[in-house]
Amino acid sequence: MKRNCTISQLLLRSILIMMLVITVVSDISTASSSGSLSASASSHSVNRAAAPVSLDAVGTGVPTFERSIAKTAVAKKSSNEKIVYLTFDDGPSKLTDQVLDILKKENAAATFFVLGEHAKHSPEVIYRIVDAGHAIGNHSFDHEYDDLYSNFTHFWGQIKATEEVLKEIIGVRPELVRAPGGTYGHFDETYFNLLEQGGYKVFDWDVDSGDSKRRGVPASEIVKNVTSTKLKNEMIVLMHDGTGHAETVKALPEIIKFYKKHGYTFRALSTEQSPVQFHISPSVKNKGRNSPSLAWVQKNVVPNADLFGPGQSLVLEAAGVETRLDPGEYSLRNGQYQVPIRTVMERLGAQVKWDQSNRTAVIVWGDVRIIIDTKRETITGEQGESSARKGPVAINHDKSSLWIPLRTLLESSGQTIVSVAASQKERRVKAQ
Repeated sequence: MKRNCTISQLLLRSILIMMLVITVVSDISTASSSGSLSASASSHSVNRAAAPVSLDAVGTGVPTFERSIAKTAVAKKSSNEKIVYLTFDDGPSKLTDQVLDILKKENAAATFFVLGEHAKHSPEVIYRIVDAGHAIGNHSFDHEYDDLYSNFTHFWGQIKATEEVLKEIIGVRPELVRAPGGTYGHFDETYFNLLEQGGYKVFDWDVDSGDSKRRGVPASEIVKNVTSTKLKNEMIVLMHDGTGHAETVKALPEIIKFYKKHGYTFRALSTEQSPVQFHISPSVKNKGRNSPSLAWVQKNVVPNADLFGPGQSLVLEAAGVETRLDPGEYSLRNGQYQVPIRTVMERLGAQVKWDQSNRTAVIVWGDVRIIIDTKRETITGEQGESSARKGPVAINHDKSSLWIPLRTLLESSGQTIVSVAASQKERRVKAQ
């Protein structure tokens, strides 16, 4: 009897162990299945801009990871905020001044993707673009498709040539790039990935104005092309300010009026936002272009991104007061110094207060009073009984700080930048 009980106990114990094993295996299987689903989902939301670029073993210079079409993550915006980015390609030309006049009248910001050969002969227009607070982008040197898209090293050479022209004129290297004709049908993995590794942000567009479809596209057709496109919260509009696009200039006021009517804010493109990029065309894969060698990539592309980071301190002299901003306390965006309002103005001796109810920053600097309205994105400078200076301002939010262009901040206080210089150790800006 005792032996039978023992056998029964052993059988019961075996059954319990088997049930436990089945349960554990089931749990592991479920967890594994869940994990594979999660991994699959995450693979579709890879931040392509942040992905490391590894080069294949044979030294072709072709990145080995797959390109994600998903947009790069950017700072959160209000879901109801509507923004339009007006962009102009192929300038500067004689028409660019007319475009700038219209933008100034309408208080609209824009981005100009310029050609190096034109910028070289019209530096004063480049100055005017930057001084007005617009962004400058790189659109190659001469726009010649046969050269640009025959080999990546040729495209790179044109981007670097234009970059040097612009650095000579405005003192900075633009990180924004637009491919002539757009990336579709022209870019392959090598173009996208190596430009990204080199520190550039490539932008295509959402809305084609159609002003370059043929010669002499009438203004009415350009307006119709833009206004008939389905609206969404963020729109990048392609237009041209090169020679032969006088009809685009005629169409511009109506285009601006249309977006204002629908509640859009006008902004310049930024390196910190998600780039709009077209898919890679299947036909590009059959072009048989040679990829650059590993040695070429390591020499030219790998160190290039370091050119865009502000490694020097920025020394600012304004109203007879001098202060220093260390790297990280200022930034370079689209050819302009960006600074945190409170940090800069308090170091210059001003008082800065935040009015939570009106969402405004109020700066008192001697007899100067500056009001920055973050809702309307405007800045107003008042000095004694002089008439107020009011204009648009591009505001960036970084944690608890508000950042705006240094030039805009100084000019709103009545100060004018009289010199800009740079050395290996520091950058200097003097205003008076």
